[in-house]
Amino acid sequence: MDWEIFETKPARADENMQRDAMLLQGLGCREKPILHLYAWQRPSVTFGHFINPEKVLNLQEAEKRGVDLARRPTGGGVVFHLWDLAFSVLIPAKSSLYSANTLENYQLINRVVQNIAKEWLGDCELTPEDATVQTPECTYFCMARPTKYDVILEGKKIAGAAQRKTKEGFLHQGTIALQRPDEEMLAALLPSPDVRKAMLQVTCPLLTQGGDLEIARQRLSELLKQYFTKL
Repeated sequence: MDWEIFETKPARADENMQRDAMLLQGLGCREKPILHLYAWQRPSVTFGHFINPEKVLNLQEAEKRGVDLARRPTGGGVVFHLWDLAFSVLIPAKSSLYSANTLENYQLINRVVQNIAKEWLGDCELTPEDATVQTPECTYFCMARPTKYDVILEGKKIAGAAQRKTKEGFLHQGTIALQRPDEEMLAALLPSPDVRKAMLQVTCPLLTQGGDLEIARQRLSELLKQYFTKL
């Protein structure tokens, strides 16, 4: 299938989120699905539309460290764009790839991510149901627990996502873990030790220790383009 692919120049976190919101708003005028590959001007953190960041993040420490914060147009939890590759997919309602069933849309996108992860790591699967929450705070963090149709390996989470659906189609914002979260950074930005522990235990990065993050992002971007355009 023919896709529109946007590989934008490095931008602020709020600019990346605004771009997705505008693409979703104008999706009714488009025929082709869209793959948007992000680039960030600075280390960034995004959070779901309904989250109050003051309750779950140390905002003063984030400002001190030059970390960009932005609210996503989708739901879901807090995502650190420090060790991942982030992307979005927009599917118009008129597309044959679109489903009125939200879980089927999650499955469509995450099946592609699963196939890429298999090429990278070997066997992995889509989790059949939400994992048990270790503590209530973990519900606010994307990589602190697997949810239905997330890509997992041996119970650990490779990728997470959030979606927003309108009459025009849907927006899927995804994150793929490339490196293990930095413990010092988590300690500085996350007040909850339970969340820090869960993120370190649950996250399954694609890279082994010492792998080059930027080279991995470039390779993964090419795989995303390759696999999505085969749908």
